[in-house]
Amino acid sequence: MTDSTGRVTLWGIEVFLTVAEEGSVSAAARRLAASPSGVSQHLTNLETALGRILIDRSHRPARLTAAGDIFRKRAQRIWNEAMQARAELAAGDLQNLSDLRLGMIEDFDGDVTPRLLSDIAGDLQDCHFLLETGASHHLFDLLENRTLDVVVAAELLQDAPAWVESHPLLEEPFVAAVPKGFATGTDVSLSSLQDLPFIHYTERHLMGRQISAHLVHNRVHLRHRFELDSYHAIMAMVASGAGWTILTPLGYLRASRFRDQADILPLPAPLSPLTRRITLSARQDVLQDMPSRLVERLKPLLQELIVDPATGRMPWLQDDLRVL
Repeated sequence: MTDSTGRVTLWGIEVFLTVAEEGSVSAAARRLAASPSGVSQHLTNLETALGRILIDRSHRPARLTAAGDIFRKRAQRIWNEAMQARAELAAGDLQNLSDLRLGMIEDFDGDVTPRLLSDIAGDLQDCHFLLETGASHHLFDLLENRTLDVVVAAELLQDAPAWVESHPLLEEPFVAAVPKGFATGTDVSLSSLQDLPFIHYTERHLMGRQISAHLVHNRVHLRHRFELDSYHAIMAMVASGAGWTILTPLGYLRASRFRDQADILPLPAPLSPLTRRITLSARQDVLQDMPSRLVERLKPLLQELIVDPATGRMPWLQDDLRVL
């Protein structure tokens, strides 16, 4: 935002950076919880103050001009410093926190996330919460550019970048989901599944790439006609007998409507076991002890809402699905 004298303020910088990232005024307005006309006017005011057009809004999606590209580098540094200062001022005491920008993996949005927000909202009466749910790689991108303060997501790399502090939360195995009654007991082999198409979780997401890499590592080639990005759609197809899939207990639990119409089993031989880890991550040394305090709140919720229900239905998961 700029005032009548043409001075640039943080709101103007935030508007500019958000429009540049989202590629449209309307998408930026939704993210900022502002009106499209207001966002457009603030961007115009900023451009007037700087004497340059920063974003070509006639193009779809909107794109930076040469001047906008130059200004974005400086604007991002200003915004990053301001957000770090805000976090450092609040980090000493959760009670002083005025804003918390939290990213949560989609797997948790039906149960864990609402409970966590309700829990911490009781302690932080004056805090404004911004929640972003999405794929793990997207959340880490938002953490890196300081759009989010904390993210709970699947671990991307065993060795996190130096700027990240990472707190392990949950480890879960990858499992096979097959049509109800297809297998007897808890064992199934790839040879017995050869007549069923493999329904692949999309490789556009980290989990899909992990599955593909594991198949290659085990020298297994599966016939698949479907590649989907929705647990519900995948489990609906498995439940209907259209194929089988590889996913995690979190994915199975999220597609609750189809839990009783499919069997969940260990990965079929000759595939070796595969696991993934869910972590809470923040920028190193910025929020002081706040990430660890959030971890303390999350772990009991994960035990109650994820581990206990899953191992109750599938006791064979007892040693592999665990809070860390």
